Amino acid sequence: MRHTWTTILALASTLTLGCDSDGNETGDASSGAERAAHWEIDGLEPLEGGYVYEGWLIIDGAPVSTGRFNATIGETSAGTSEDIEGADGATSFVLTIEPGEGDDPAPSASKLLAGDFDGGAGTLSVAHAAALGDDFSAAAGQFLVETPTSEPAEDYANGIWYLDASAGTASLELPALPQGWQYEGWVVGDEGPVSTGRFDSAVGADADGAGPTAGPLGFPAFPGQDFIEPPVSLVGASAVISIEPQPDDSAAPFLLKPLVAAAIEDVPDKGLQSMDNNAAGTNPTGSFRLQ
Repeated sequence: MRHTWTTILALASTLTLGCDSDGNETGDASSGAERAAHWEIDGLEPLEGGYVYEGWLIIDGAPVSTGRFNATIGETSAGTSEDIEGADGATSFVLTIEPGEGDDPAPSASKLLAGDFDGGAGTLSVAHAAALGDDFSAAAGQFLVETPTSEPAEDYANGIWYLDASAGTASLELPALPQGWQYEGWVVGDEGPVSTGRFDSAVGADADGAGPTAGPLGFPAFPGQDFIEPPVSLVGASAVISIEPQPDDSAAPFLLKPLVAAAIEDVPDKGLQSMDNNAAGTNPTGSFRLQ
């Protein structure tokens, strides 16, 4: 993603020289030798832990920063860079998530939005190949309430697992994520969001196995978690699958939440419950232009 102007700029400067009223040579602002980048983005949320958003113009395959900023909930994020030499040759704009400290000249792996220039402007999307590469509109999922790490049958509602137990297969349909991103499951109740584990694939255990509150027994090789010690019923809580930047700015869910179940139901005997596709409601969108 880190996509010679000297001769072109020199020729443009020569061709566009004019004279002011006193007969002095002047440069034509339309030469494009230096242009500012302006962006407007909806749907961003404030980053925590010192992290910031950073825009980048990709000029001749190389990234040039357009500046760092944070967001305010409910407001459009807008900004304009300083004039950037060679900006007319930019092929795309990329928005990343960056650590707040340091001055790394290259974009991080967590590329959230991107878009290509078309006539000096463009639109931003998570689906661009330079960002996450998918809009997650085809994502789908189901889950069951079950506690494989606990013996008593009556505590089944204290666990959530993303698998079809009858078939022994994954119950999540999610695209592979690029470097810099990872899926994470959540249950959200009266006490706020609690992670049920991070994962790269719907097949295989997630990063924390059955979780820190699991019982002593084994668990299936799929994302999920048991809430046994102490016991917590998940009935009525929400179930969420989010997409998290790596490294992460916060212990709370990131703004990308492609799958949501508004309320976990009391469904025994490994019955599956469906999740709604929420991608369109949480994907940020934006536009950019040279000026």
